[in-house]
Amino acid sequence: MNCWFTSNLGDAMMAGEALEHIKDLFLSEYKTDSSRKERALFVRHESEGRLHCEVVVYFSPATVIVAKAVDATPCSIPLIDGLSLLAGSKESWSIFFPEKGVTKQ
Repeated sequence: MNCWFTSNLGDAMMAGEALEHIKDLFLSEYKTDSSRKERALFVRHESEGRLHCEVVVYFSPATVIVAKAVDATPCSIPLIDGLSLLAGSKESWSIFFPEKGVTKQ
């Protein structure tokens, strides 16, 4: 499955609890998983010209269990600009974004 998922958590000032909940679900679900390099959550603050930014979480295809648990919607792979790794292996950058030669932390 190559389908990514996304969840818009809304205003960044109010999204902290939901963000922690998603991260905790991820860590609980995949703590003993051997294919962890392909399991990652990414986050980006998006404003699209608005005054306040919104927190958007992107779930890699291998995190479908967590994505469905929080009613995330299917999407295509996100653009790398502005992304941060919320949970998962740092190696996931090179797996999902090899064309950029990414070595983000």
